[in-house]
Amino acid sequence: MEKEPPVDNRQSPEDFLHLIQRQARGKLKVYLGSSAGVGKTYSMLIEGNRLRNRGVDVVIGYVEPHDRPETTAQIDKLEIIPPRVTPYHGIEIREMDLAAILKRKPTIVLVDEFAHTNSPGSKNQKRYEDVQELLEAGISVITTLNVQHLESLYNVIEVATGTKVKERIPDSVVAEADQIINIDLPAEDLIDRLKAGKIYAPDRVERAMANFFTESNLTRLREITFSEVANFLDRRQRMLRPDTNKPSSMAKVMVAISSRGPHPETLLRKTARLANQLNAQWYVVYVRTNQEAPDKILAETHRRLTDTLEIAQKMGGTVLILKSNDIVAALTSFARDYGITQAVMGKSHPRKGWKRFSPSLVDRLSANLVGVDIILS
Repeated sequence: MEKEPPVDNRQSPEDFLHLIQRQARGKLKVYLGSSAGVGKTYSMLIEGNRLRNRGVDVVIGYVEPHDRPETTAQIDKLEIIPPRVTPYHGIEIREMDLAAILKRKPTIVLVDEFAHTNSPGSKNQKRYEDVQELLEAGISVITTLNVQHLESLYNVIEVATGTKVKERIPDSVVAEADQIINIDLPAEDLIDRLKAGKIYAPDRVERAMANFFTESNLTRLREITFSEVANFLDRRQRMLRPDTNKPSSMAKVMVAISSRGPHPETLLRKTARLANQLNAQWYVVYVRTNQEAPDKILAETHRRLTDTLEIAQKMGGTVLILKSNDIVAALTSFARDYGITQAVMGKSHPRKGWKRFSPSLVDRLSANLVGVDIILS
């Protein structure tokens, strides 16, 4: 009697459905650069024209020419979906018309400034959310992005350049790109372009060179861009290999946050970067004691905590809220049950009075979790 072939239980019907859905999605290509002026928009338009010349149905969804002649020249031959114009406080704001693009349904749409924040009244708050809708509709997208807009780099960029970047995009969204192209330009060449008026209007050049566009800033941003592109490419290679397409079973990262922590977003970004480097799943754990029940803490504190947990989810972390009056015991139990290998903790404030003679929360956790790396940030 013939034996029936073995059944492979490793892939469920849901896995196959996800594969079909991914194939039905549009493809995403990102032109990534270290700063404005390196040529991302120009490169995107050049590719758009090449595709058009090959008979591909490609349109411009939104492009910012920034009054750069060489960029404007590449726009003329491409079909443009007119922007949606909305009045706001006496001015007219131009935004990408998502509904019009979905109705037109081109094969490929060019969308500038991936991290852009849409104006009030738009369907989505962020342009990357518009792009995700286009991809779900089967429309492929080519877009542009500066490295400083990556969410996990917020603190790194602030330290490196002294600039607080307001518009940010979750790293996980960029990591979903099918192709990432680094548009590179040495700092010296970029400064020459700036002086020649090819990036900003003449009245903005001097201010730019005194602040963001310094040689040291541009060089550091360039180094960061190379590193991020390498990380994205490494992640993609791991995903393409069947034996490494899942987070490593040897590494699991936990970050413990508090409603009273001074900089919880900094902890999240550092944890997300660590988990990415380790190819590990990461968890955001908040222990809610009786004293931290929603009705017992300030509304502002509760709102900040909620925002922090929402950011964690957008960055790819798994959020868990544990109810316990013993924070150390709760974190210890969770770490043991989930096989945590690295735990990220915020540095505690200097303790006063008799408390300075007793073990701190980190000391007690370290004693309980022998073999787990405790990382103070």
